[in-house]
Amino acid sequence: MIQNLNLNSMKRESIDPQNPRLTQTRIRVRISQKYHQEPVISNLVSEKGLKVNISAAILGGNAKGDGWFDLRLEGTAQQINSALMYLSDLNVEIWQDSDDEQDGW
Repeated sequence: MIQNLNLNSMKRESIDPQNPRLTQTRIRVRISQKYHQEPVISNLVSEKGLKVNISAAILGGNAKGDGWFDLRLEGTAQQINSALMYLSDLNVEIWQDSDDEQDGW
């Protein structure tokens, strides 16, 4: 089941910053045209420390219109939450499979 992700209503877990346990989640995002010149997905790697796999993408010709991306994020829970907040701050639409988050163990 896919749900539009509302970060304000997400259950907040206590996150131990010392916990190196990796998890992964799949999200789909719509990045508006105004961010085409910004390294939004690259920042998930360089600034948030995530491993990002782009499973699918749709971009209009000559980068016109919004970009749609199917991403698999891998990192600690803290890194993933930070990345989701970053995308939310940019007003990027995010959809997440509700039962897709997986522990790395």
